[in-house]
Amino acid sequence: MSDTPKFEVIDRRKIKAEEEKDHSPEKKPEREAAPSEPAPAGPRLVTAESPAATPVKPETEAADEETLGELPPAPSAEESRQQKTAYDASAQRIEDLVRAQNPGVGAQPPVGFEHLVQQLYLSSMIQMGAGTQEGQRARVDIMGARQTIDLLGVLAEKTKGNLTDVEDRMLQTVLFDVRMAFLELTNMISMQGVPAPPPPPTKKR
Repeated sequence: MSDTPKFEVIDRRKIKAEEEKDHSPEKKPEREAAPSEPAPAGPRLVTAESPAATPVKPETEAADEETLGELPPAPSAEESRQQKTAYDASAQRIEDLVRAQNPGVGAQPPVGFEHLVQQLYLSSMIQMGAGTQEGQRARVDIMGARQTIDLLGVLAEKTKGNLTDVEDRMLQTVLFDVRMAFLELTNMISMQGVPAPPPPPTKKR
């Protein structure tokens, strides 16, 4: 047995590398799974527009856009101003001619909202047979009367919030009156269209 001591060569580079690996902070994965959290309440930013998120236009709006595309371009503000000036001058000339032939006729009052309501009211009543002279058969245009009454309804809807108290009360009163007249007339027409029931059979003695 030899007395020569045995020795082992240790690579210090390997030990140092292992020590540095043990003490170095671990690298987190690039895509770490985030804990599941509830979605925040309230509005959120949508980055990609999906077909389901595309707003659907109402039918009335789509119809308005289609009609707008068929109309000619609107006149400019200057064109409208010039046309209004020419119209006023022409209307004044006609009024002067009428007054020259009829000196007793005074100046015509300016047309206002009440004139429009009265015109539609008279038109609907005439279409429903009002104003027929005695002894003559009334000529009723029931479908035309319905359209005129609906025009009053459109006028009431489109001017809501823009009328004075007097104008709004007048319009609502007229609209109520013509609708009631329409109901009475249509009830009469319906009753006339139903044949009378046959008389009861007589008993033979």
